Amino acid sequence: MDIAHQIYEEVQQLPDDLAKEVLEFIGYIGAKHRLSAMGENGLKKAQEKVMENVWGNRDDEVWNDL
Repeated sequence: MDIAHQIYEEVQQLPDDLAKEVLEFIGYIGAKHRLSAMGENGLKKAQEKVMENVWGNRDDEVWNDL
C-alpha cells in the first residue's frame, strides 16, 4: 500500500473537523516546501508585485536617498 492510500485510510476514520485540519496541514507543508524551493531570490521576486505600491509611493521620495 502506498503512502497516499495509507493517509486516505487514516483520514477516513476521522471526524470532518479533524479531516479538515489534516487537509490544511497538507496545504501548509506544500506551501512551505514551495517557498523553500524558491530560495531568497524567488521570494524577493514574489514580493515585487505586492510591494510595488509601497516602493513606488511618491510621498516617500525623501527616503530614496538613504
